[in-house]
Amino acid sequence: MSKDSAVDMKDVELKELDLEKQPMTGGEVGSGGTEKNGCVKVKVSEEADSKFTGLSKEQLMKVAGTPGWVRTRWVLLVLFWLGWLGMLAGAIVIIVQAPRCKPLPKMDWWNEGPIYQIWDVDAYAGADGLKGLEEKLDSLSQLKVKGLVVGPLHNVQLDMPETLDFVSLAPEMGTEEQFESFLGKAHKKGISVVLDMTPNYNGIKPWFSNEDVAMTAEKLKDAIPYWIQIGVDGIQVDGLDNVVSEAPTAWSDVREIIQANRTEGEKNRALIGVTERTSTIDVTALLESSGVDLLLSGVLRPGQSGSVRAQAIQQLYTTHNQTSLGWSVGSKTEGHLATLVGSELVRLYQLLLFTLPGTPVFNYGDEIGLVGQNTPYPKMLWDSSEPVEEKNETLKSEREQRLSSRSFFKTMSDLRGKERSLLHGDFLSLHNDTTSLAFLRFWDQSERYIAAFNWGNGTSTLRLVHPDLPAEATVKLSTDPDKHVPESSVNLDQLVLEGQQAVLLQFPFTP
Repeated sequence: MSKDSAVDMKDVELKELDLEKQPMTGGEVGSGGTEKNGCVKVKVSEEADSKFTGLSKEQLMKVAGTPGWVRTRWVLLVLFWLGWLGMLAGAIVIIVQAPRCKPLPKMDWWNEGPIYQIWDVDAYAGADGLKGLEEKLDSLSQLKVKGLVVGPLHNVQLDMPETLDFVSLAPEMGTEEQFESFLGKAHKKGISVVLDMTPNYNGIKPWFSNEDVAMTAEKLKDAIPYWIQIGVDGIQVDGLDNVVSEAPTAWSDVREIIQANRTEGEKNRALIGVTERTSTIDVTALLESSGVDLLLSGVLRPGQSGSVRAQAIQQLYTTHNQTSLGWSVGSKTEGHLATLVGSELVRLYQLLLFTLPGTPVFNYGDEIGLVGQNTPYPKMLWDSSEPVEEKNETLKSEREQRLSSRSFFKTMSDLRGKERSLLHGDFLSLHNDTTSLAFLRFWDQSERYIAAFNWGNGTSTLRLVHPDLPAEATVKLSTDPDKHVPESSVNLDQLVLEGQQAVLLQFPFTP
């Protein structure tokens, strides 16, 4: 940049500075030739000086006493109390008109969930006896089992009543200390333990010969206090009809020991009887004469038509309190569930036992469809829930089937323990014919459940019509989820079941 240009830029900056010093308003020229800045007058509103600060106490008291405000206060006060009384009256009307809750029935622990029978400890838990059984309690707890029938465990030689010792454990079963340890862990998991004390459990007759029944019953009566003192929650005996008829006095004493001194709020001990009788007339008579808390029978033996089953169930339900009804399929002499009905019907029978009014009783392995293996006490099959690599497709398919059956069992067991309609609800038969059966379980204002079954090989269409039924219901569970998808809706007027299929349907209570 040239020297002349630098001088010009400096002159421009000085001129701009002079302009900044000029006055903002025109004014008179003062002495010395300089101008003064002019004065600015601002007009202030008078309203800004008078701010409203509210009424004083005296002014408020004066205004509050005027007739207008007095009337306003009275009107508001009356409206407040009228509104309050109206809400109170409305609440009373709602309470009075609301449907009363039905009182819950009295139930004992053996009515609250499934009972699981283990006839042979070694077959179920391996060669470790009671110690191995204790290690399997976690698996039983996952199944929501409420009661566990174990044994018999006592010492006796085959068909020799003189060798019977009810208070001595068979050496292969374990020691008394191991039994007490098992008992304590079971109780911690909420599982009650019933000891099977059938005298001649491996012999021809459960009570030896008829001449030996009375003496054997006396031995049983003397041994029961010993096991009660150890902590068992009940006893079970097979051949109930035999001891009741041949030794009524001794049996009455057994009942007295188990059932005496029951008090409200305390855990009761169970007296469970088993009979092979299949006639509802015989079962009804035995229930009345024996006085047992729970009776297992052969009423649901396979091969019956749906009509016969429905008639038997209805007769027992009508005649007896459902808390004394035990439902099972299979026994030590007949075999396991899958052996009797076939693997394809295992889940159908699981659903049936869980939904009938009474206590479902299963034999060990029924949850996985365990078959007989040509022995009365087949070895339990244990499958890990973790995926494994299985090259044999047959073994892989069998394993998947066992896990699926066990999952179905767990779902049904959990559902029965939570839903009042299944736990202690009323029973209503809806349909029965040669190959199919359907019934309703309901309780007060709880969810309603319909159980429908088709034992046949062909498709069956059930027409479920009743004043208490809606037009549609929701599928809660199905033995074949591909045919009836859970949470889907079905038409009750035309309920189609494929062969060997069962479904559990749900619908809400409507006033």
